[in-house]
Amino acid sequence: MAEQPLRIALPKGRMSDESLEYFVSKGLCSLSKTGEGRELILKDEKSQIDFYLIRSKDVGAYVEQGAADLGIMGLDLLLEHRFDVYIPAALPFGECRLSVAFPNGQTDWYKKRDLRVATKYPRLATEYFFRRGFNIRIIELYGSIEIAPLTGLSDVIVDLVSTGATLKANNLVEEEIIMKSTARLILNPSALALRRERLGGFVRQLISA
Repeated sequence: MAEQPLRIALPKGRMSDESLEYFVSKGLCSLSKTGEGRELILKDEKSQIDFYLIRSKDVGAYVEQGAADLGIMGLDLLLEHRFDVYIPAALPFGECRLSVAFPNGQTDWYKKRDLRVATKYPRLATEYFFRRGFNIRIIELYGSIEIAPLTGLSDVIVDLVSTGATLKANNLVEEEIIMKSTARLILNPSALALRRERLGGFVRQLISA
């Protein structure tokens, strides 16, 4: 009986292409780009791998629930959602940082007694401000976080920053870095037990120098 393909969950967007390029550089697959089509499942017949292209924060759920054997996702999302997965390796791409930012000129935001924080990262934001003694109100958003303080919805934001260009374009100032993040390889623990030879070989080749 032929062995079933490996099922790898990748976040749609730049990190999926970075992941594929890295896999190719390690001799693990033959697909170097996700392409321009709308397909969400890419089959690499030569390497016997099925790639699932899904939302970044859903990668952990696919791997945790066993719908995918392994996946790639940012450390920021892993710490925010705390999926029950095995994390064998940090990978050298997907660099960004989770930062606090505020509107340019409003430097007294830290004096507010009830600080309103707009973010997609309620757990990490709450932990950060709690350690610093702030009383905060989290406003959980799912996109266009940068306009929240500009429209009066929040006092500050906590969001991912890559180059800082979006903050600058919206007249926001990066105050402090909460954490730095890169891509992580994650595995389903049960899949690792059942397919130890295939998955173990994949991981060893991926992290080899």
